[in-house]
Amino acid sequence: MSDVLYRVTRSIGGFIFWMSSRPIVRGLSHVPATGPYILVATHQSPYDVPLLIRHIPRLLDFVSTTEVFQNRIVATIYRLLNAFPLDRSRADPATVRTIISRLRGGRVVAMFPEGAVHAGKSSVVHTRRMKSGVGRIARLSGAPVLPCVIIDSAVYSRPRRWFPSKRTRYGLIVGPPILPTHQAADIELMLVDAFVSLHGTLAVEMACCPTDEDRHQQEDGTNPGGHGTKSRDDAE
Repeated sequence: MSDVLYRVTRSIGGFIFWMSSRPIVRGLSHVPATGPYILVATHQSPYDVPLLIRHIPRLLDFVSTTEVFQNRIVATIYRLLNAFPLDRSRADPATVRTIISRLRGGRVVAMFPEGAVHAGKSSVVHTRRMKSGVGRIARLSGAPVLPCVIIDSAVYSRPRRWFPSKRTRYGLIVGPPILPTHQAADIELMLVDAFVSLHGTLAVEMACCPTDEDRHQQEDGTNPGGHGTKSRDDAE
């Protein structure tokens, strides 16, 4: 296991995102400086992964789907970044053991409990549905669960959003840890509640802080309603 590529990726990618974005990031004070924890995030787009790498100060071991690892090149890169696959189509005790082993080794494991990209109204923050298993892993490992919500990461699917002049905006918020002293089912219920609450808090703040492009559209009359009349999940 090596963290070299991860650190290099964060340095280079972080600079690119810094040049092209003006994000709203909240709650990083909840991220423990040491010790294991499970970072559990919503999943709007593939860009959630690099944004987590950029903003979360700890090194993250991502749990990804087996489908991603079917591409040899991608699989090699992911493994160099300390990621590993989880087969969600069946019980996968080997991967669960890997997760627990890494957590007991003091590392941070990042998971997307929705199991795939779910944007807009299909997101857990609206449906309150996600895959089970996080609570059990927290109980077995003794590691706390740290909820994280990301809004508008999909804006980077548009090439022009990478231009420094755009100062692209997205949001990321981290909530207080959920302790593993609760029952597994209760941990997962608390996690869903945290997702909904964090999403609401961040969406309101982003709606109150329009970008320069939003202001220009409002002045031209092309976006008279502003963000106050449009869900952040549906924007961009």
